[in-house]
Amino acid sequence: MKDDKVLHSEKVPAGKRTYFLDIMENFKGDKYLKFTESRANDGQFVRSTLRIFQEDFDKVFDAMEGIKGYLDTNHTPVVSPPRKERESEIKPSEYKEEDLSF
Repeated sequence: MKDDKVLHSEKVPAGKRTYFLDIMENFKGDKYLKFTESRANDGQFVRSTLRIFQEDFDKVFDAMEGIKGYLDTNHTPVVSPPRKERESEIKPSEYKEEDLSF
């Protein structure tokens, strides 16, 4: 996946985070959408990545439309509760990129 070709890319700045949406193609010609979140944490950039392959696009996009419709209808902001710091959390120097491919 390191040598996969970027076919199209969109950058979404969102406050403390930046999202990247890339349409990629692997060496077999399979296309997938790669979502990457990048955020600053103590001077280091932390990235999380999710890959969705082309055969699953319709299912995932339909689910996202359903979520958007729900939020538009209910006008309820989604807010995560504050996260408590734990001693067991990974320090930025120990960070490894997450690959959440399905």
